[in-house]
Amino acid sequence: MKTSIMLLTGFLLAFSVSAQIKMPGIFGDHMVIQRGRPVPVWGWSSPNEKLVLTFNQQKKEITADRNGKWRVNLDPEPAGGPFELKVQDGNSLIFHDVMVGEVWVCSGQSNMEFELKSARNADNEIMNAGYPEIRHIKIPLTLSNTPKDDIPPTQWEVCSPKTAGDFTAVGYFFAREIVKRLHVSVGLINTTWGGTMVEAWTSHGALENSPEFKSIINSVPDKDIESAMKERHKRLAQQVKLLQKNVIDTVPEADWKNPDYNSQGWPKISIALNWENQQLGLSDLDGIVWYRKEVFLDDSIVNKSVTLSLGKIDDNDDTYVNGIWVGSTKNWAENRIYRVPAGVFKTGKNIIAVRVEDTGGGGGFYGDSSSVYLKSEDGFISLSNNWIFRIAKITSNAMGIGPNDHTSLLFNAMINPLIPYGIRGVLWYQGEANTERAYQYRTAFPLMISDWRQHWGEGNFPFYFVQLASFNAGNGNSQQGSTWAELREAQARTLSLPATGMSVTTDIGESNDIHPKNKQDVGLRLAAIAMNNIYEQTEEYSGPVYESMNIQKDKIILSFTHTGSGLLVKDKYGYLRGFEIAGPDHHFYYAKAIMQNNKVIVYADEVSQAESVHFAWADDAADANLYNKEGFPAVPFRTDQWKGVTDDKKFEIGKP
Repeated sequence: MKTSIMLLTGFLLAFSVSAQIKMPGIFGDHMVIQRGRPVPVWGWSSPNEKLVLTFNQQKKEITADRNGKWRVNLDPEPAGGPFELKVQDGNSLIFHDVMVGEVWVCSGQSNMEFELKSARNADNEIMNAGYPEIRHIKIPLTLSNTPKDDIPPTQWEVCSPKTAGDFTAVGYFFAREIVKRLHVSVGLINTTWGGTMVEAWTSHGALENSPEFKSIINSVPDKDIESAMKERHKRLAQQVKLLQKNVIDTVPEADWKNPDYNSQGWPKISIALNWENQQLGLSDLDGIVWYRKEVFLDDSIVNKSVTLSLGKIDDNDDTYVNGIWVGSTKNWAENRIYRVPAGVFKTGKNIIAVRVEDTGGGGGFYGDSSSVYLKSEDGFISLSNNWIFRIAKITSNAMGIGPNDHTSLLFNAMINPLIPYGIRGVLWYQGEANTERAYQYRTAFPLMISDWRQHWGEGNFPFYFVQLASFNAGNGNSQQGSTWAELREAQARTLSLPATGMSVTTDIGESNDIHPKNKQDVGLRLAAIAMNNIYEQTEEYSGPVYESMNIQKDKIILSFTHTGSGLLVKDKYGYLRGFEIAGPDHHFYYAKAIMQNNKVIVYADEVSQAESVHFAWADDAADANLYNKEGFPAVPFRTDQWKGVTDDKKFEIGKP
């Protein structure tokens, strides 16, 4: 018995000595902690272990609970640094170069994920990104069906020309403005995933308690995700086999780039859309896919350097001409433009082969197919048609599911582990994935904001978001309805929540690109909201906002708030654009509009009894040109509440 007791005691002592302090991955060297507020610090150690935390001039003692968990709040600190955060329980864990400043969570889908290296004037912006006050951490793409308490390994980066290219562009431009004006450090927590719906970022509890979503959530029993994924893989493999039924060779993948490889039997594919958005049955495909195209050339081009443009490819590519590698890019948002040396192309038949790796979400060529071409000093050859493809590999993420396959998967894995890290607020850019259910977004988006605030327990922290930019998603307009306009309206309605703000971007979108490169103005407009609302530097931060209308038979007189120092029309000849007017028949006509005494008078020859006005009510609303003199564009609006095209669309599990 004595021997057994001694052995047990020795085991417990060994466990106690060997146990290591562990803290969540959001803590690390170079991090920024929020100034002026209590600083939550937490982690794990041995059960009932006593720990000592030191930071700057502070010293805190805490005892871990019986499960080894502990948490303590450091006292509020003013901006400053660098400091060390040290945690000791016999062992020591030390974080170096810790700054105290402003911490902002940057979240949403691909336009917030969009990296600085893909933004407008990227090379110059990166070259001048010498702002060590800005710190950035990218939360790894992770999914979970249950709330997690930590994230996969990652690290904080100090902003410099070597690191800034991988930062969220919107977050960077926001932070740069804050640093310039306040001279404090800014920490950016980049937790984003392209193509994701708002319900994926909302906790299960919030959805379950919402009258709008409760019945939907409760009608779907808890499912075995792994079993569901096995079934999905089975269906996908069957579809791939069906698509490639005429491909009979067993040649290794490495040979598919070669000009003498026989690609007979490869099916056709469009390069204007991701493969998920084509009628191919590949909506669940992540993996490796090869594209091939034959192009016939005459003698005039083959002995000269040629530009090969492939437009945008999601996510990564390796491109070959006649079996020779000519370039690669690992960035889904960047145009592929490769210089092909003289002699690589041959007279007669040539083969362009592109190996595409899709790591998640959309995959393959996408966007404007007119950007896919060959160009030399002697001419231009379109490559927009007659591509074929073959699937080399089906892969999946670690959980084997996509972020939109169920609710709360991103909240569980990419938000919950960050709580209760001290933050100033949230910058949010999302909504594209919810446009088909824009009316329901009126409920879903405020629900998510309230949900995050409740979990963080810091009250109504600032939540600033970007309204959808102009993009010709489906030719939506007032006549046939616009899902994008209705989503923008849902976003604007969310401003009824306290401590919210919205950056309007209809004027800086790109008709043919869902990822506009002008992220500078987005960041600056978000910063203007913060400067006015939080940092007490009174200034205009919004464009004109519709307030009321006065109907005078065939005319409607519109009044606005946020007119700043006066309304402004951005047009060489002073023409106001973007307004439409309708009468009792609900048919909208392009309207004439004039400014008078900081109001706008709208009318059209076709309307004798006016009832409603629309402004910037279209997927692509880039022609709208009403601003205030401070340079902020007017918020899109309608004066009616007539039924929209998304009013009856409801959330379904597994569909964005």
